[in-house]
Amino acid sequence: MIIFRYISREVLLNMSAVSGILLLIIMSGRFIRYLTNAAAGKYSVDTVFLFLWYRLPGFLELILPLGLFLGILLAYGRLYLESEMAVLKATGMSQRRLSLYTLGPAAVVAVLVGVMSLWLAPAGVQKTEAVFQQSQQNALDSVVPGRFQKQPDGIRSTYVEKLSDERQMQGIFVSETQPGKSLAVVAADSGRQIIDPDTGARYLVLENGFRYEGQPGDAKYREIQFSEYGIRLPDSRDEPEVSGVDMAPTAELFGGDAQETAQLHWRISLPVMCLIVALLAVPLSKTNPRQGRFAKLIPSILLYLVYLLLLTNTRSLVEDGKSPVIAMWGVHLLFFGFAMSLLFARGFWERLGNQFGLVTGKLSIKKLRKGKADNA
Repeated sequence: MIIFRYISREVLLNMSAVSGILLLIIMSGRFIRYLTNAAAGKYSVDTVFLFLWYRLPGFLELILPLGLFLGILLAYGRLYLESEMAVLKATGMSQRRLSLYTLGPAAVVAVLVGVMSLWLAPAGVQKTEAVFQQSQQNALDSVVPGRFQKQPDGIRSTYVEKLSDERQMQGIFVSETQPGKSLAVVAADSGRQIIDPDTGARYLVLENGFRYEGQPGDAKYREIQFSEYGIRLPDSRDEPEVSGVDMAPTAELFGGDAQETAQLHWRISLPVMCLIVALLAVPLSKTNPRQGRFAKLIPSILLYLVYLLLLTNTRSLVEDGKSPVIAMWGVHLLFFGFAMSLLFARGFWERLGNQFGLVTGKLSIKKLRKGKADNA
């Protein structure tokens, strides 16, 4: 039990460190992306942190399996490097027993990932969509007084001098530039936003102002004075990128179409993936102290990427109706079988590696001799 607690602590500590770094990188990139869109007036700045908070389970459900895989590699690599694994083997610790011990923390991570993928992530996506729709209902939330802002349609720029607590605008300037058309400039004393109850369309209603149309540098232009003037606001749909199946509760995916079936099995696949990569990481973490702690890190990461890419591509085929859903579980079975072969038939892989090294060594010697002969 002492050894189990020690191994579990090492694995979980390394997993937490790796997952924290990966999460920081992903969250930073998303934060910059959301903040850029908020500065462009696509939604309010206040919603940026809500987007990040609600999408956090969706990020973690993909980060934790990779963090667990790398955590095992780094933890056991250190044990091999410092000869602690040799001491454990001297006390009767076999690699199969080590794999059983590793499944303990892996099961905890798998349960956590399962909770996120089956419940928290869909609920977070649904909350994100609700916040986004609410921000779209009031485009004035993204208005910053005293700053020129380009609207999502790309043809309209606005300027508001003041914005009251009741979201009433004062001192409004709007310019519209469309290819092949005259420049239109609208200046008004005040304005407000209204929503058509029948169509849901949003309009900016300006009061007491002027509209000017004409070509820059041309004295011929048209001036219109108005007491009330309406401008339809564009329906921006840039962020966040979600779909119906992403926000659907897991219980509603049973017995659905191809996309819903693929989404259901994808959510179940993530916790299963945690257990399989844990079994893969145990034999892959075995290193020679002379090789260093990170000798097998890059090949192991490439193997993980192949696993993830095969799974995501198979999911896409299932969504398109080009493959049965059993193909997704065929990918899991393939890598589970590979993990079992590494555990129970390690001698075969070692002989294969020796043969490969022998062949590459002979080829290197032949190239070296050929190079010396050419130089001579």
